[in-house]
Amino acid sequence: MGNALAGAAIAAEDDVLYDAMVQELTDAFSFFQRSLSFRAIILQGEGASFCAGADLEYLQKLSSYSLEQNQEDSRNLMRLFRLIYEMKKPVIAVVKGPALAGGCGLATVCDFIFASKEKAKFGYTEARIGFIPAIVMIFLIRRIGEGRAREMILSSRIFSAKEAYDIRLISAVIDDEEIEQFALEFTQQLIEENSSSSLARSKEMFATISDMELTKALDYAAMMNAVTRMSADCKKGIASFLNKEKIIW
Repeated sequence: MGNALAGAAIAAEDDVLYDAMVQELTDAFSFFQRSLSFRAIILQGEGASFCAGADLEYLQKLSSYSLEQNQEDSRNLMRLFRLIYEMKKPVIAVVKGPALAGGCGLATVCDFIFASKEKAKFGYTEARIGFIPAIVMIFLIRRIGEGRAREMILSSRIFSAKEAYDIRLISAVIDDEEIEQFALEFTQQLIEENSSSSLARSKEMFATISDMELTKALDYAAMMNAVTRMSADCKKGIASFLNKEKIIW
């Protein structure tokens, strides 16, 4: 997606996660987070898969590393997932093929997930190789709840796009030949009809309130409510609505 849409597209060239790819994605998302030229990000795989999870040869290599080295590598993946989850800009995953294990986690931390009806598959299959989806579990529980997360992780089952939609893991199931255009049009509408600062504040709240005690969460929400009322975007939006003018975001 180009500047005409005020958005950005990230296409992962490899279908597995390894240290270099994790760093490249972290660098790309960090850039788009800082940039004022982009208001939304689309994440898509270039090959037949969205992402098939961690590179098993790389995992085998890591098994001989020290605990400290493995912790640092794990933290790198954690930083990437947290960066995407806490991005101030909407992130849309376009899944045209399998999204498995860590690849399923990569999709899970995005705000919207659009999946090919014919080709997309989802699953946390780590237990099949004696591994666990430790980091992505945190985000999966937030997205679909503990019960459904247990079902996905403990069964290691691979879900079709429709099944993933039925448990609310994904946002929509689209015909394969239409999914890219659907994502572009959705993103266009998203950034044209919504204030970028409002989206950013809403995402900040989602990332913050989950672990708050009720009273603190309500106090925080009241403060965010008050601050947003005074923002330039809110003033502009209300004035445009009252004057029956089209709001240009």
